[in-house]
Amino acid sequence: MTRKLLFLLAILPSVLFAQHTIKGTFTPAEDFKFAFLYRITAETSLFVANADVTKEGTFEIKLDENTIPGTYRLVYAQPQDQYNFDFFISNKEDIVLEFDSEQGLTFSKSNENKLYSSYNRSMALVNKSIRNYYSTGKEDKKGYSKIFNILKDTQSEFEKASEGMIANNFIKACRPYMPNGLEDVATFSNNIKSNYFSNIDFGNKTLQDSNFLIKTTIDYVIGFINPKDPDASYKENIDTVVKYIGNNSKIKGILLEILWNQFSVENNEVVTNYIGSKYLLSIARANNDNELANSIIYFKNASVGNIGPDFNIEVKDENDKIKVSKLSKLEGSNNYLLFFWSTTCSHCLDEIPVLKEFIKSQQKEDIQVVAIALDNDLYRWKDLTYQYPDFLHVFGEGKWDNPIGDQYNVTGTPSYFVLDKDKKIIAKPEDVNDFKSYFKTLNKAKKTDLVPVEKE
Repeated sequence: MTRKLLFLLAILPSVLFAQHTIKGTFTPAEDFKFAFLYRITAETSLFVANADVTKEGTFEIKLDENTIPGTYRLVYAQPQDQYNFDFFISNKEDIVLEFDSEQGLTFSKSNENKLYSSYNRSMALVNKSIRNYYSTGKEDKKGYSKIFNILKDTQSEFEKASEGMIANNFIKACRPYMPNGLEDVATFSNNIKSNYFSNIDFGNKTLQDSNFLIKTTIDYVIGFINPKDPDASYKENIDTVVKYIGNNSKIKGILLEILWNQFSVENNEVVTNYIGSKYLLSIARANNDNELANSIIYFKNASVGNIGPDFNIEVKDENDKIKVSKLSKLEGSNNYLLFFWSTTCSHCLDEIPVLKEFIKSQQKEDIQVVAIALDNDLYRWKDLTYQYPDFLHVFGEGKWDNPIGDQYNVTGTPSYFVLDKDKKIIAKPEDVNDFKSYFKTLNKAKKTDLVPVEKE
């Protein structure tokens, strides 16, 4: 009896604390070298483990017995934000998956992931039937009812089958709008939009610790747009998202910052500043996030329509003596070009000679270039400035830690800002060719305005 008891005690820890594994196969094998596993949280991704990929394309990761159930991300190449896929780890089962560069991700073992994959495939097929119905333009009440009965039954069956699983949170959140009777396509589309967030709980931590709320929010904001006035649609959709997020302050800040970043990268100043001014700036200040608060302020200050932030410039007076002035005090030109560059920026060194030749072909009273070098090499900068004597030069010491660059929200060089005579920002060209095209159009418009109109 004692022997049997000792034997049971010996095997008990391995039973209670059995480790689960993730095994995978990549195809084609030669394209893959590693697999990095991360746990997704609302704020970030946390490294868990990694494994080398064999010549046959296989890998194996052993999970710790304390692995937290939730959404995980497998990264298989660089850059990480492009080459990855998400899946669930319950730590109650082993996972075997196959990833093909062409065919995508499949699971041969894992009830949790196989069920969720099956749900997404099934719903995609039903949605295809709905689109096909509306594309015919014909009214068929019986056929319409059949399609939505299938949709309702499919949703219900997967909700029941996933009870107790991580996937259940996502399947319930994905529950689609289901009409009570026949609806035309316009009514159906409007009802999809108005019911979009009906089943999504922004306070659900399982959803928060995944990409689901981010993707859902972005899809909504950019998906329901009036093409005649997209910015108004974006603003309205953002207001709707904020309403449904409710009092979940942490996730509200995260989602709004993601939206702010997305619109700022696309250089949509109207919507970016709307998000920043109406919502995000106050959140950043409440969280003492000075970096984010400054980014919001700098982006707005450097937007088209605002007066360019002021800074010191060394200029020659009438006696050819150097004196310190300010951008706001410059006179004698109808327009000013702020050209941010660096002595180590190859694109800048390619574009600045082209800019020089173009400026030489223009009237001095039409355009004045102020070249701000975000740099650390004072002597190299000084040598290069002699090649551009018609430019006003400013040494922006500190490179990316320079206050002038910060005030103009410069995140890369070269960067261009066109100002009018009152120093209001009127354009932000992408490169020197974009500037040349814009300035030619601007000059042509000015000359047209100056042509006298004959009286009849």
